[in-house]
Amino acid sequence: MAYIGKDPRLSFTGIARYQAFTGDGSTTTFDLTYATLAGGQNDLQVFVNNVRQEPGASKSYTLGLDGSNEVKRITFNVAPEASAEIYVIAPGRETALLQPGSNSVTTDMLQNNSVTADKIADGTVIAADIADGTITGAKINSTFDISAKTVTLPNTSVTNDMLAGSIANAKLSNSSFTLNGTSISLGATAEISAGTSWQSVVTADGSTTTTAVAGEGYFIDTTSATHTITLPGSPTLGDEISIIDYAGTFDTNALTVGRNGNPIQGSAADLTVSTERAGFTLVFVDGTQGWLLKDK
Repeated sequence: MAYIGKDPRLSFTGIARYQAFTGDGSTTTFDLTYATLAGGQNDLQVFVNNVRQEPGASKSYTLGLDGSNEVKRITFNVAPEASAEIYVIAPGRETALLQPGSNSVTTDMLQNNSVTADKIADGTVIAADIADGTITGAKINSTFDISAKTVTLPNTSVTNDMLAGSIANAKLSNSSFTLNGTSISLGATAEISAGTSWQSVVTADGSTTTTAVAGEGYFIDTTSATHTITLPGSPTLGDEISIIDYAGTFDTNALTVGRNGNPIQGSAADLTVSTERAGFTLVFVDGTQGWLLKDK
């Protein structure tokens, strides 16, 4: 069926609104519960005791903002008398329902920040929808949680100048090194001796023994008594022990070198040294020959 005017499916006429008040002889302001239409005070019909009032600052009343900054407050120039019947009628307006055509809403029609994350369904924006280089660092939060995600970086993407501070030793594939058969952790302190580390003179008392340490040299004074020096129990290839007759008295009070489970010169026996001013170095080779004299 044809219509004259707008299609009734796209428009309707609103229902007029009515609100009543009662005067008390002193109150001049009355707030409506609804905002008025764009026509303002000229759009309202205000009655006091069934007499329509004329709007205007120099007339009967004005329409203005209420406490919530909305156009809802009627202010009478003179307070209506006590028990006066006041009522206000706001006429309805024809309203058109407009439906934008497909692809007719463009980006310049949207206010900045008018589309929030709540208005975008999860999963609707994918990587293919974002042009390369369109998201800058300023558009990314300074912190965000990716603990439940896996981030894969190219093999060559992290360089030394990107690393701040230091890397913990535990994060390195090799966190220690071996020096003279001893494993030393990175960051630890180790003493490296150039040659033999000579010790203070050992004075024999006939009862106290000396336990030798690989890499060390010993001056043994047997003026008053014999003495025993015991070789290391778990030597490694190349370990050395050096011994010197400090007072030239090994011929009087002999020195015994205890083998401590390893052969000396291939023999499973302790070594007795009774030569005056003897000086020698023993080097460990293996479990068969044990400790061998370095010089003869």
